[in-house]
Amino acid sequence: MKAMTQDRYGSADVLVLDDLAMPVVGDDELLIRVHAAGVGPDVWHLMTGLPYFVRLMGLGLRKPKARVPGWDVAGSVETVGKDVTDFHPGDEVFGTCRGSFAEFASARPETLAAKPANLTFEQAAGVPVSGCTALHGLRDEGELQAGQTALIIGASGGVGTFAVQLAKVFGAHVTGVCSTTKVDLVRSLGADDVIDYTREDFTDGRQRYELILDTAGRRPLSHLRRALTPKGTLVIVGGEGGGRLTGGFERQLRAALLSPFVGQRLRAVMSTARQEDLRYLKDVIEAGEVTPVISKTYPLAEAAKALSDADEGHGRGKTVITV
Repeated sequence: MKAMTQDRYGSADVLVLDDLAMPVVGDDELLIRVHAAGVGPDVWHLMTGLPYFVRLMGLGLRKPKARVPGWDVAGSVETVGKDVTDFHPGDEVFGTCRGSFAEFASARPETLAAKPANLTFEQAAGVPVSGCTALHGLRDEGELQAGQTALIIGASGGVGTFAVQLAKVFGAHVTGVCSTTKVDLVRSLGADDVIDYTREDFTDGRQRYELILDTAGRRPLSHLRRALTPKGTLVIVGGEGGGRLTGGFERQLRAALLSPFVGQRLRAVMSTARQEDLRYLKDVIEAGEVTPVISKTYPLAEAAKALSDADEGHGRGKTVITV
């Protein structure tokens, strides 16, 4: 099978289209014929091995343990192991797996769900990591309630576009933060208010929010706390920006250390796609309450270009690779 591989950390030129043997599927796994795979900051970090902090998470200190990159996946079930009962050959699924930048990938059933019937494979591949991250950030860490005010920083990005829509599903008054060229997109997603950060400082303390979901990852905690109500919650997503050692994850660590000593709740989220959350996203997508935003698609052979164009989470929605 054709697969994109990498044998060292680095920029997108470390990726090579290669011929590999088909994945071996265990009794409790299934084989997916990949139709599309999502591209996001998670893949970028694993490709570059930066910040160095991510290498300590079992991914390989000197080189990646997994040769084939990619997490988000949408495709059809090819075969199932003898212990798998929830899925059958021919089922259309979406979720996460290791090595989705390939024609076939093995996956565990608990990280998959039936593909939303109203989405293409390309749209579905943009949902799992970003959609679950937004869901966990708002519902689980943020405990967002109907009637509350929510500020979504990076509202036009992969996680942000889902967060704006999900916050509206939860009944919040939503303000999105983005650049000038993306204001119309964020407004079209249902945001009640949109702030162009190039023209307005939303951390000056004049307006305060009960929940801030920060997906952009570059503003100091002290600035973000100025925009929080005294008992508000800040949820930091991912670890963009910062140095080569800890990158933006330093803010997550500092937030965890500071939170017990202040009235505001400072939280962080590093999401995983659980089956129950994928099913929830499937339901709200099929109900027309949430729609994935796909900015660009690339064929598998151009995965390196897709990663080069992915600006560490500051794009417009999700980038997807078609297989």
